[in-house]
Amino acid sequence: MRPTLPPPGRWRRQGPVPGERAPGDCAVERTLEVIGPRWTTLILRELLGGTRRFGELRATLLGVSPKTLTERLRDLEARGLLTRTVYPEVPPRVEYALTERGRTLGVIIEAMRDWGEQDRRHAETADIERAPRSGEA
Repeated sequence: MRPTLPPPGRWRRQGPVPGERAPGDCAVERTLEVIGPRWTTLILRELLGGTRRFGELRATLLGVSPKTLTERLRDLEARGLLTRTVYPEVPPRVEYALTERGRTLGVIIEAMRDWGEQDRRHAETADIERAPRSGEA
């Protein structure tokens, strides 16, 4: 006797397999969903210094396209991490600032900066150790 196959569309799992994590359960993955996309962390770094206008952000983030910067800013706004204030002026003035919730990411950015500085010192020390000494060829 042949086993009965489930009807089409029933092949997908209906819930997490015991022992597996459901998507979004890992706090690190969740954090990376927010700050992981390219440019997002650097935008946060700039806004931790205070309110910025679009042009100021673009000038400090060398290489970011206006389209990408706009997308990242909109995503951060939708997540409640920054506010976008439009002033009724000609030409229009738009300013971006971190919300209280957005400022909580400062500890992560600071930790990344500290690690980067330590890694740079480590790399410089490693380069000195690998450099040939005078008289060696």
